[in-house]
Amino acid sequence: MLGWYLCFLRIIIANEWINGNGVFMGQKSKILVVEDNDFVRMQICRFLTDGGYDTCESSDGEQALVTVSADIALVIVDVRMEPLSGFDFIRAIRGDDIDTPVILVTGDDNPDLLGEASKLGVCAVLKKPVQKDRLIKIISRILHVERY
Repeated sequence: MLGWYLCFLRIIIANEWINGNGVFMGQKSKILVVEDNDFVRMQICRFLTDGGYDTCESSDGEQALVTVSADIALVIVDVRMEPLSGFDFIRAIRGDDIDTPVILVTGDDNPDLLGEASKLGVCAVLKKPVQKDRLIKIISRILHVERY
């Protein structure tokens, strides 16, 4: 009987019991959205909520440093913010040994931006305006990969 039960558990784990967002059933991943533009921040949060995620938000990098914690599964951060830029925010959390996955959002076309993002271990860079389906798909992939 125990052998059957262990086999059943392996099947459950192998099938992951996750929904389409890469979230274990009954558990929502919390995503921190750091964006100084109120409209863009609210839009991204709405996309995430519609996608089945919990959100918390911050209007600047300094405030976000206080908000980031162990229960944050992923951070979405704007590049250009004051007083602390998105890159400075990422450097600060990496300096504190926080390896939470980060998605960068930007309206900037600067090619150097991708190089800097890569150096800091950013998982994805999305151009504004952010598209809901693309955002949810990328988050799902990141959280699914991070889990294993």
